[in-house]
Amino acid sequence: MKNKTDCVLLGVAEMMRADELAVEAGIAGNALMENAGRAVAETAMSRWRDAHDVVVLCGPGNNGGDGFVAARYLKQAGWTVNLHCLVPVEKLAGDAAHHARRWLDEENGLIQTLQSLSLDQGPLVIDALFGAGLARPVEGELAAIIQQVNKNTGGCLSVDLPSGVSGDTGDILGTAIRADCSVTFFRLKPGHLLYPGAPLCGQVIVADIATPPDVLEIIKPSTFHNDPVLWWDGFPVPGADGHKYDRGHAVVYGGDAMIGAARLAARAARRAGAGVSSIICTPERFDLYSAADPGTIVEPVEHVAAFCELLADKRRNCIAIGPGAGVNTRTRDFTIAALQSGKPVVLDADAMSVFSHDPAELFALLHANCILTPHDGEFARLFSSDGDKLARTRRAAVQSGAVVILKGADTVIAAPAASAASTGRATINTNAPPDLATAGAGDVLVGIIAGLLSQNMETYAAACAGVWIHGQCANLLGPGLIAEDLCEKLPVVLHELRSE
Repeated sequence: MKNKTDCVLLGVAEMMRADELAVEAGIAGNALMENAGRAVAETAMSRWRDAHDVVVLCGPGNNGGDGFVAARYLKQAGWTVNLHCLVPVEKLAGDAAHHARRWLDEENGLIQTLQSLSLDQGPLVIDALFGAGLARPVEGELAAIIQQVNKNTGGCLSVDLPSGVSGDTGDILGTAIRADCSVTFFRLKPGHLLYPGAPLCGQVIVADIATPPDVLEIIKPSTFHNDPVLWWDGFPVPGADGHKYDRGHAVVYGGDAMIGAARLAARAARRAGAGVSSIICTPERFDLYSAADPGTIVEPVEHVAAFCELLADKRRNCIAIGPGAGVNTRTRDFTIAALQSGKPVVLDADAMSVFSHDPAELFALLHANCILTPHDGEFARLFSSDGDKLARTRRAAVQSGAVVILKGADTVIAAPAASAASTGRATINTNAPPDLATAGAGDVLVGIIAGLLSQNMETYAAACAGVWIHGQCANLLGPGLIAEDLCEKLPVVLHELRSE
């Protein structure tokens, strides 16, 4: 079973610091490199059992050093190894130079130039060119070599990350290798999970190279891969002596046009464990809303003053507003009232877009118990889209003072930091299948989160849990799922969580 430290993601600088701390703890740098290269070779021999012809591409740094070690182990195992290095061996330094000398002296190995590379026979390629630390675009001759590797039919294993993919951001720097498998060390990096680079990594294997786990106590990482182990301790489970109001009352705002959105959110809130969920709507839409789920309360509310009176009831302890709300004055006024109540609020879609003309007005109303759930388009109406996804989501959380969920295949959840100068927690979620991109799925997510908040789950934890549960429901359904199906899988996922 995982523990919380298994979910840590380390940026490039943090991983370098982990290596430094390992050396300070008495583990030689060339031993760490030896362990890394051996893990690469073992993975190659395990995954490509029938391949005995390998081309190893080595760069000028530690990634290249790992490649020299892997080449040595593969040659000792009887493989035919052709090694090509980006720079002359005399330009290598440190641990990489040490292992290059071992390749030359112990194995009588040859080092060829990259210009002489030929993949006509379709060998396995081990990409040890750059790894995670590349800081500039791949261009010219190197770009042509990467294209040659990507056309090769024999498979590719990348050391750390595919060359050309940023370890911090997942960005593709000019062009990048498309690997079947990547072997990284100690902990994953954000670039393994963030698009567009994540799909180029193939299967990612995290190898133990003897880095002491307690280095994390010094590094104090703040980025994580979403998993139940991170939030299960605070997950709401009903007590034997409880009643429905112990489990909270989630209030969902219903718009006049797209009434299915609020219905989905309210149903999801109940399925996620809320003791009660209700939809508030205009009197003109009461009949339409009340014809839906019999277990959802429908309350006609004409004016915002009546809404405030309704929220004065302490049992109504969470509000979800946005799904199908409409971009209009009523949505804006009811959103302001919800935020001024001080209760946990989930804002989605139109409840954010109504403030696109003046995002600062919204930010002044938000508080730490608020969650925003934008997709990229909605995000751009409120926040700057400059920078990578992880950085801009973190920046948005600091700017708004709320938890921000920037949705996508690589959904990022960021918590507001204590100040703009500090870094808040961020979690990357990757369990959502492509089939989840369907109308109404976001409304169900809002409802799940509202259901968890109504049970007094901590805000950031509820956001992370809701996103993961949403993805897991979709995984159980698979191709052909529609939003309505997601609600019906919630009991299965919740049962599995409690069992585990």
